[in-house]
Amino acid sequence: MSDLPQIANNLRQLVVKMITQAGSGHPGGSLGLADIFATLYFSDLFNLDPNKPNDPNRDRIIVSNGHVCPVWYAALAAKGYFPEPELETLRQFNSRLQGHPHKDFSHPENNLPGVENTAGPLGQGMSFAAGLALGFKTQKLPIKTICFTGDGELNEGQSWEALMFVSKYKLSNLTYIIDRNDIQIDGFTHDVMPLNSLKEKLNAFDFLTIEIDGHNFQSIQSALTHNSTKPKAIIAQTIPGKGVSFMENKFEWHGKAPTPEQLKVALKELA
Repeated sequence: MSDLPQIANNLRQLVVKMITQAGSGHPGGSLGLADIFATLYFSDLFNLDPNKPNDPNRDRIIVSNGHVCPVWYAALAAKGYFPEPELETLRQFNSRLQGHPHKDFSHPENNLPGVENTAGPLGQGMSFAAGLALGFKTQKLPIKTICFTGDGELNEGQSWEALMFVSKYKLSNLTYIIDRNDIQIDGFTHDVMPLNSLKEKLNAFDFLTIEIDGHNFQSIQSALTHNSTKPKAIIAQTIPGKGVSFMENKFEWHGKAPTPEQLKVALKELA
């Protein structure tokens, strides 16, 4: 537990480095979710083994809001799923680290270890996670599915179809983590498409809904390990661009790469 803040800080440094190197990417949400990714991969709460990335009994981490994949890649590399220098290939042609995660089920040898889904079209990952959870429940397998999504992603109708599906089949083996950072590419979510009373909306779908500070490690762990007979939704209040003062709470950094000069400032602050 005491190591998690430093691990998260390291993930943030990797994120700003790789996005600057690529010249494009999405730092806002990636930096905001670093504390949760650090907790998921470094707290031994789930069956996630970098030495057995294809273990059929592994728990599944799905990232539906695929634009935050830089922090996912950083966490996987830091955990040992693949060599950390490969992070420098983000968004390059023929790289396994594309700007949105990619999973090739026909040619598994081309896949980045630890990446479980293809993401891009918003909402699809939520449905993909629901299908996985139903399959595991039908087979009576003790496998947990964790799915990241964003508050901007909830603009998509498919997101709510997935929630209806999960509610119908009472998929208590599925947890959605909603990044409630209030930004999306066009502005603040409360301006673009308000999500007022989000907790009440999710409760109406018969979810156990937990609101947390997405930067409080104890709250993150408590929410992730909270047992429930219902599907679970964690609304994580996060600061987009967390840790880099000129990015924090600015929707312009949803999808923009720092310049080399800005990288120096960011790394100095993160250090």
